[in-house]
Amino acid sequence: MKAAPTGPQRYSDGYSPRDTAPARARHDVALCLRTWGLDALVDDAQVIVSELVTNAAKHTKTRRIGVSVTRHPDHVRIVVTDTSRTLPTPAVATSDAEAGRGLQLVDRLTTRWGSKRFRTGKQVWAELPAGKAVS
Repeated sequence: MKAAPTGPQRYSDGYSPRDTAPARARHDVALCLRTWGLDALVDDAQVIVSELVTNAAKHTKTRRIGVSVTRHPDHVRIVVTDTSRTLPTPAVATSDAEAGRGLQLVDRLTTRWGSKRFRTGKQVWAELPAGKAVS
């Protein structure tokens, strides 16, 4: 007899908007994906979560940054939440700029990504295919 599905696996945590938040989120997301046997997604997921958490810490006045990772049968979804209602827009960085490419990286590494405004803030989400990394 086959076991009944219990729904997607999920991990979530919250971080103070400090300089250490991106590194802590990268570590936690990597540990989560490795626990699920999705080692091939770790590098891309770490870049994605680092960019999204950094944006929340630098560009909002939020007191807490939420990060969640949910494993679905065909993809993994990373969600970063904060209390700002301003949706992110990719910057157009010049070739010699040292910043401004974060969302372009997210776009390149994911199968799809987006953002959604809520009454209490927003979430920015990104999806990677389960079982293989996007290059």
